[in-house]
Amino acid sequence: MSINQTDLRKAKILSLVVLLCMSVASGLVYAGKIGLWDSLKDDGLHDRRNKKGLKVLQEPGEALSKLPRGVSGNKVDWVMALQKGFIEPRTHIYEGTEIRVIDLDIIMGETSTMNYVMFPHKAHTEWLDCKNCHPIFFEPKVGVTPVNMGAILEGEFCGRCHGAVSFPLTDCNRCHSIIQGTFTGTFGAQYPPGTQYEDYSLE
Repeated sequence: MSINQTDLRKAKILSLVVLLCMSVASGLVYAGKIGLWDSLKDDGLHDRRNKKGLKVLQEPGEALSKLPRGVSGNKVDWVMALQKGFIEPRTHIYEGTEIRVIDLDIIMGETSTMNYVMFPHKAHTEWLDCKNCHPIFFEPKVGVTPVNMGAILEGEFCGRCHGAVSFPLTDCNRCHSIIQGTFTGTFGAQYPPGTQYEDYSLE
């Protein structure tokens, strides 16, 4: 019996979802240690035999323990750390760079049985320039880019950062944050009163 490409892709996505669920389960076991960081000599990343070199580096617990706690990744809520003033990262490198923080949420409803996704532009544009994502990864119009979980798990779209330099994909409810049946508006961009698509143009 031959297997077509659609069946192969479905099987691949299913296997990725199973791996994701296993990762979530592992994260729940580790959640009992929230706020605890492995020492450099025990993290499996540094050469524990290089004692002189380890002494030069700052221990994660010392560096991160005073920041707002997260439940995944490196156990820091970096968005809250920025909003509460714990950190003040440089906003630009080049003089004259325009900093544009956009407060515009996108609600995505094509999530099967999962909660709907809310994408907050504000939390992203406080760190990134619009051109980091548009149009290379996402066309700047809702519904044009075929975002799907399988591709994200393979490192595309949101997976370019999440799981690499941002919170991991095992923290499902950070994105799937709107319970189905509780949202009665129109999916897509949630324009604040008095604004429209043209107000957010990248041109």
